[in-house]
Amino acid sequence: MNIFEIKLSENIMSNEIDAKYKKIGNILNKAGPYILTDSVIEILKYSILENNLDFLMAFKKNISQTMEQLKESITKYCENSYSEEEILKKVDQLAKQGVMFDQPNRHGIIVFRLAPIFRQFEYTFMKKLEKTDEYIGLARLFHETEKDLGALAQNDYDNLPNMLKGMPAQDRTIPIRENKETGEEIKIIVNEELEVPEEQIVILQDIKKIIEKFEDIAVGQCYCRQKEDFLGHTCKQNPPGESCFTLGKSARHTTKHGFTRLISKEEALKILKDIEDAGLVHKVYHLNSDLSKDEVAICNCCSCCCPTSKVSVMFPSVNISNYTVNIDRDSCIGCGTCVEKCFNQVLELNDDGIAVKVEEECVGCGVCAYLCPENAISLIKGPQRRVNIIPEKEKA
Repeated sequence: MNIFEIKLSENIMSNEIDAKYKKIGNILNKAGPYILTDSVIEILKYSILENNLDFLMAFKKNISQTMEQLKESITKYCENSYSEEEILKKVDQLAKQGVMFDQPNRHGIIVFRLAPIFRQFEYTFMKKLEKTDEYIGLARLFHETEKDLGALAQNDYDNLPNMLKGMPAQDRTIPIRENKETGEEIKIIVNEELEVPEEQIVILQDIKKIIEKFEDIAVGQCYCRQKEDFLGHTCKQNPPGESCFTLGKSARHTTKHGFTRLISKEEALKILKDIEDAGLVHKVYHLNSDLSKDEVAICNCCSCCCPTSKVSVMFPSVNISNYTVNIDRDSCIGCGTCVEKCFNQVLELNDDGIAVKVEEECVGCGVCAYLCPENAISLIKGPQRRVNIIPEKEKA
C-alpha cells in the first residue's frame, strides 16, 4: 500500500469515527440541544471512549431508563450484549466524564440518564486539574465551542430579541443582603407601584437560607475561571478557587464521581463570605430551569470569566431577578467602587461625580451595595423579571 492509499484509508476511518460520534451527539442532544461543531465532536471523543459508543445507542429512544429498561434497549439498539456488571462499569466510566447520571428516583430506584453535552465541560473543570497539555487542549476546545455559538449569534443578530422570548432563564440572581463596611443589612425597598402577579412563585431570596435548606452540599472549582486560567487569562477579582456549589442529589452525584467534595453548612457559609468579599455574584440554578423545582447548584460569578455576564457573553442568555439597584445621591461620595465592581457594567459616575444606573441589565446582585464604603446603595424589590443579556454586535 503506497502513502496515498494509506492516507486515504486513514481519512475514511476518521470520517467513519466522526460519523459515529455525531450519531451519539444527536442522542445526547435530546438531554439538551447543542450545535455539533467539529470542536464538540472532539470533546465527545475525549469524554466517550470509542468502545462505549455502542452502549450509548441504548439511549436512542429514551435518555432516562432503569436497569430493566436499559437491558431491553440494549437488546434492541446495540450491536453487542452487556451483562449487568458490564453495564454498571460503563455507566461509571461515563458518569465520571460528565456524560451520564446514575441517581435514585423518589422511589429509590436507580435511573440512568444522559446529561447535556455541556455538562461534560462543567463537571470536568469543577475538579482541581493539573495544567497539563491535555487539559489545556480541552479548555481550548470548549472555548472554540463558545466562539462557534458566538458566531451563530452574530450571523442572526437582529433576530436575537425574538430568540430570547422563547428561551428559558439560565439562572436567577440572589442578592447579597448586608454591607461589608458596616455589617448592617442592605435596605430593601419594596416597589409598591408594581402589581405582583397572582401566580408568582414564592422562592427563597436569601443565599444563606438556600444553604440551610439542604443536608448535602458540595463544592468544586469554578469551571469557567479554571478554563480561563488554562487559556492564560487570570481572573481580575482574585476569588477563592472552590466557589461552585452543588446541592442535594446533585451534590451526592458530583461527589460520588470525583468532581466536588462534600462540605458542612458551616464551611459553605465561610466560603460564601470569601466569595462575597471578592465581589462575586450569586447565581442559582433550578432543575430543568424550572423555578418551581428545587435549586440544584449555586455558581458565584465574576464578570471577566462568566459567559452570562454582559462583559464576557458571546451567546445570549436570560437571568431571573427580583431586584434592581437604588443609589442614594445624598450619601454617594463618588468613589467609583460600585462602578468598578458592577457585574454587568450598568453603573457609571455622572458629571456631578455621583453613581447612576445607565443600562437596564442590572441583575440586582447587591455586590455594589455590599462593597459600598458609605452604605449608600439599597435594592428595590419587585416581581420576577427576565434580564436579557445580549452580546455586543461585532463591527463589520
